[in-house]
Amino acid sequence: MSRFSTEVVYELKRAGWRVGRKRLEQAEVWAKEVADHTSPDGYRHSVFPAALDAWSEFGGLRVAVDGPGAAVARRPFTVDPTLALHLTRTLADVGRSLGTNLCPLGAEDGGAGFLAIDPAGRVFAIDHTGEWFLGASVDAALATLILGTAPARVHDDGTWETVR
Repeated sequence: MSRFSTEVVYELKRAGWRVGRKRLEQAEVWAKEVADHTSPDGYRHSVFPAALDAWSEFGGLRVAVDGPGAAVARRPFTVDPTLALHLTRTLADVGRSLGTNLCPLGAEDGGAGFLAIDPAGRVFAIDHTGEWFLGASVDAALATLILGTAPARVHDDGTWETVR
């Protein structure tokens, strides 16, 4: 069984992904940059293996989807943690609400939204309308973004319902 649907594989390959893609050196450069970044008010990002794995396999990809999706509009996104580096305090606050740490993963639509990952590999989006659960894994989150599947809204208490 394939990790991804045909449409997801098509869009990932169009962005430069291939099975077995590993860019560990770039992931390590990002890990140092992310870990070394401190906000003016003293907040720092957490870096953990799930983030390194995601950056290694998908880092640098710009997936240029748009238009209607299965339930919501599809927006282009880029996997590059430096695009969300400035969200140190925001990711700390959202992570606290979720009961976990968050690490920057990338950005949607040129910065209209930002992607973050937790140590378990769950992926979240943060935009002007709130926080969203995109998937229990990077694979699931990429499928959500590429297919335009409805993400689950994160409630104020840090919970969400997975939409099937």
